[in-house]
Amino acid sequence: MSEKIYETDELRISWKPKLCQHAAECVKGAPAVFDVGRKPWIQPENGTTDLITKVIDKCPSGALSYTRK
Repeated sequence: MSEKIYETDELRISWKPKLCQHAAECVKGAPAVFDVGRKPWIQPENGTTDLITKVIDKCPSGALSYTRK
């Protein structure tokens, strides 16, 4: 399964596209960070660590996950 990694100084964000159910919790919760009309579609520098982790915690499929550094 392919996995894409996005990083900040505080987080390592993993996205597994094959798991995504397109519930759009990420896009609704943090549109400046998660924007499917932009490449790359995840830009963690546009949000705080707290916002990003709260939004990722709402991902129903587990396609998005994170680890704190």
